[in-house]
Amino acid sequence: MLKSAALALLLASAAVPAMAQAPASQAQTPLPAPTSLPHPLPPIPAPQDRDYSGVIAIQADLTDLDRQIIRVRQTVPVSAGPLVLQYPKFIPGNHADTGPIQLISGLTVTGAGERIEWVRDTVDPHAFHLDIPAGVTSIDVAFEWLTQPSNAVWRVVMTPEMVNLQWEKALLYPAGYAHSRITFAPSVKLPAGWRQGSALEATGREGDTITFAPISLEHLADSPMFAGAHYRQIDLDPGGRSPVRLNIVADAPENLAPTDEQIARLRELVDQADYLYGARHYDRYDFLLALTDRMGGIGLEHHRSSENSASPGFFTEGFEKNFGTLALLPHEYTHSWNGKFRRPSDEYVPNLNVPTQNTLMWVYEGQTEYWGEVLTARSGLASKEEQLAVIAEIAAFYENQPGRQWRALQDTTNHNLLGYRTSNPWPSWMRGTGDYYREALLIWLDADTLIREATNNRKSLDDFAKAFYGVEDGVWEARPYTFEDVVEHLNAVHPHDWATFLRSRLDAVGPEARAPLDGLARGGYRLTYVDSLTPVEKRVQGGWANNFQYSLGFTLASGNRITGVRWGGPAYEQGLGAGWELVAVGDRTASAEALRDAVTAAKGVSDPIVLVVKRGDEFRTVSLDYHDGLRYPRLERVEGTPDRLADILEPRRR
Repeated sequence: MLKSAALALLLASAAVPAMAQAPASQAQTPLPAPTSLPHPLPPIPAPQDRDYSGVIAIQADLTDLDRQIIRVRQTVPVSAGPLVLQYPKFIPGNHADTGPIQLISGLTVTGAGERIEWVRDTVDPHAFHLDIPAGVTSIDVAFEWLTQPSNAVWRVVMTPEMVNLQWEKALLYPAGYAHSRITFAPSVKLPAGWRQGSALEATGREGDTITFAPISLEHLADSPMFAGAHYRQIDLDPGGRSPVRLNIVADAPENLAPTDEQIARLRELVDQADYLYGARHYDRYDFLLALTDRMGGIGLEHHRSSENSASPGFFTEGFEKNFGTLALLPHEYTHSWNGKFRRPSDEYVPNLNVPTQNTLMWVYEGQTEYWGEVLTARSGLASKEEQLAVIAEIAAFYENQPGRQWRALQDTTNHNLLGYRTSNPWPSWMRGTGDYYREALLIWLDADTLIREATNNRKSLDDFAKAFYGVEDGVWEARPYTFEDVVEHLNAVHPHDWATFLRSRLDAVGPEARAPLDGLARGGYRLTYVDSLTPVEKRVQGGWANNFQYSLGFTLASGNRITGVRWGGPAYEQGLGAGWELVAVGDRTASAEALRDAVTAAKGVSDPIVLVVKRGDEFRTVSLDYHDGLRYPRLERVEGTPDRLADILEPRRR
């Protein structure tokens, strides 16, 4: 192997802090030159639409549960000369550069029995440069994915009972090729006796090693696996034209116990999606569902599967006690059509290291959020009353969100690229990722009710969904779309100035900008605020007892911490923000109940609400001049108007 003095000096200079502490005799030892590559390093080849020669074998070993390490071995066909291996950077569904290169260790490469050294790219740490010697036709690549023991920084993907294998975090691939033109032959080694669910086609099992049919990198990265000691698979479409399966892994075997009624509702979800879209864009679909409080939570879309998690008692405690999770499966299932088959053109990138753009997230996620909630109702997973409570909560948040004074909804689609779902102590002012989900839901409700009103209920957004997503039945290659495509298909359903309709809501900013609530009125409802909730509303708005957003302007979290202070609200005006703790309410020890009583007592009188708060060693007494009582959102029926919301939420039948 040739040595490069320039690269040896480069690595030596990078190691100066460590060398400074070494004895003189050690400091004189020459560093081994890693490769014959020139310095500076050559550019990383851009992806080309061409086939990579040969098939890359990859095995993920999931057996090291005690240390929570996934070990990867790859055999890559190569030819002599420079080669760049890339670790995925822009992770589909994250809409950002979240590939955890920081957790990759022990990378070694060998060819023809000899070690081949690599050099990491000095600009992009996700790329590794190699020089393949003459005569070497394949290389063996080995590394570890050091999955994490807690959710403090990185999500937990391994526990003693289950593993969530995400292939895009456990592979390297050659630069210079579109990921649709690189073929992998995957296999996985499971802990003894475990079973797995994924959209991959298993071709054999020897002991605890499962092999799968060769598949493109594009689809391998889109085909995660849930494996576990406690596993059950349920057919959600018996006799259907393509398999739809629910694959459950659980912390304990007794949690693998959905009732017949629960299974019937999930089967109805599949039926209602068929009625809505009229086509399937998969050869099989696998819901992956982890019932756990040990593995990190997730809801992530894929073309032929989805990663989902819920509490261990999701089935055994009943859906009513786990209402907050019910819309997850309909949402992620909808992504098979919206986001995967029909994909925003600026998300349709040639490989996993080309930056994505997110300008159409209000369609990708926003319309998916809308259809997810609609399908939750149509399938019977939730009742009309429950879904009205959901919409009321969303509408109230955006009616009371001052952040649109400076930041348009369209700009929030860049939020992931600014810092992937970073903490936000001022959600009402800063705005963020949730807005292109939930505020966009209101825009699509607005569009749906407008079409229904203008066509005397002959047309609806259902017609858009069938025409836009329900084409090319059985095809599961992506079909990209643009803003203009969305407008064109809306106009085909009902002629209207849809470009202005959408842009005026997406780009609205400033003191006069308002939340898009017109769909409520057209739907037959108005947003009101009440001082007490029904049992159903309490279950849906699970944090109601600690929610003072629309009265005092904050939420009381565990430990009586003041969080989510509403910008410009009564608490904000008294100088409160994140980090303060409520110590006392008047002459009572702090609690949510004491605070509710104080807000109720102050209604209609002049005496202020007195709070004692603490931050570190600092105590303060603040007086809130608020007298409008408790305020919780509710949708109130407007008598004499068409109940279009009821029509939207009603199940479809052939």
